[in-house]
Amino acid sequence: MGTLVEFVFYGAVLGIMYALIAVGFTLFFGVLDVINFAHGDVLTLGAFSGLVAYLGLGLLGMDLPLALQLVVVMFAACVMTALAGVLIGKVFVVPMRDAPAFNILLMTLMIGTVFREAIRLFYPHGANPKAFPALVPKTAVEIGGAFIRLDSIALLIMGLVVVFLTNWLIGHTKFGLAIRSVAQDADTAQVMGIPFKRTVFATFALGSILAGIAGVMHGIYYSEINFNSGLFLGLIGFSAAVVGGLGSIWGAIIGGFTFAALQTLWVVVFPDASGYRDVFSFAVIILIMALFPTGIIAERYSEKV
Repeated sequence: MGTLVEFVFYGAVLGIMYALIAVGFTLFFGVLDVINFAHGDVLTLGAFSGLVAYLGLGLLGMDLPLALQLVVVMFAACVMTALAGVLIGKVFVVPMRDAPAFNILLMTLMIGTVFREAIRLFYPHGANPKAFPALVPKTAVEIGGAFIRLDSIALLIMGLVVVFLTNWLIGHTKFGLAIRSVAQDADTAQVMGIPFKRTVFATFALGSILAGIAGVMHGIYYSEINFNSGLFLGLIGFSAAVVGGLGSIWGAIIGGFTFAALQTLWVVVFPDASGYRDVFSFAVIILIMALFPTGIIAERYSEKV
């Protein structure tokens, strides 16, 4: 029983990371009807920015407590990903908002490739996996017969707090009202005095910050990062957003936990074939998409963003 609880808990940690990535996708789609395939590589940029900030603390001889180191790493990741998000939105996406959706999709895919290859080429030995600092103790504690790592508990709580704060921001602030207004009808929103471009740029910054946080969480959880890890994580996040209902924040969250649950289920049932967990998960996701073409939370029943 304890082992099952451990699997469920660690699946929840993966689920919250996938949900953060998926929410970014749904924000981009909700506000501008675009698919930003550079999103996964922005996640990688955030993880490497956090690592650089951590190494910078060491070079400066600043021996800060772990909690403050985590804050510095998260701050660096959030700043760099926010800048990357605004850059993508301002320089590439908004000027092409009237272009065919396929053009924007292809463009963001190439932007992501530029980010990914830049990290590989310009970061020292960037093609090799990099050890990520243990910013949260990995000591295991017993909970109901299950042994759960402290870093996993902290990451799950952190992810849940970020998700609920994002949902509150969208649903209960003027900024959130502006996002929802632009998502529903950009032209009417502009007539009502809502700054369209500023809202779009802020949305791209917010979605990218969520990716940066997920990147740091992923690095802490697995104790390493890789220049191309965001490519696969972005695919998972996009799949989660689509299967949950692209355009719905809660749909993205449900999609993220669904994907993680499928991975966990396969590992529990077939522990000796855990390497096939992604094959199984994507196969089931394809089936779900065939049964629910508009997502688990269909857009016609949910408010976009």
